[in-house]
Amino acid sequence: MADLLSDHYCMLTFISRFNIPLGVEEKTIKDVCIENNIDLETFIFIVHFLLFREKKSKNQLSETLSIPMIIKFLGNSHSYFLDYRLPSMGAALFDAISDAPEEIILVIKKYFEEYVIEVRQHMEYENDIVFPYVLRLLKGEKDPDYNIEIFDKRHDQVELKMLELKTIFIKYYHSKSDHRINNIIHDLFSCEYELRDHNDIEDEIFIPCIREIEQKMVE
Repeated sequence: MADLLSDHYCMLTFISRFNIPLGVEEKTIKDVCIENNIDLETFIFIVHFLLFREKKSKNQLSETLSIPMIIKFLGNSHSYFLDYRLPSMGAALFDAISDAPEEIILVIKKYFEEYVIEVRQHMEYENDIVFPYVLRLLKGEKDPDYNIEIFDKRHDQVELKMLELKTIFIKYYHSKSDHRINNIIHDLFSCEYELRDHNDIEDEIFIPCIREIEQKMVE
């Protein structure tokens, strides 16, 4: 596990969403997963997907992966973005532009705050509607008025506005060289990639798994 984290530092935030603490010593990935009650197959699958976009056939995913574990991971990811990542980035952003003209500050602040609202609505819909639906599905309870296709059709790419905000800074924000601005642009890049990875896990792993379960219930 230490080698994984040392070679791929992006995995640091990943393991925190599995509630894995640091201080892994010389333990193997298997040892750490057992110690933290994490399904090893699910952990390895998502790691390989994120690092190499490596995935098995989309068939029978639901039989090899732990759906409750994926839901827990996604829910923790929501908390990471909503309770930590976006608030801390917003504070750094507003500090970085504090010397800009007032009209520029208002535009960027409004854009960012509206974006945070959009991300919150996106993730709270999953927390309040999608995850409870799937947990009932796992118990054999099928809602006749809802299915995973409804979620799939409205599942937007929340990272796109982050791309737009990044572009605004790079192309149109005129200021002298400022380390704070450069740092916030770096954060925008990083957060955009994190949100993209989050969406990809839902699109390429979570949704196909639930689609399989629904189909089996129909059959």
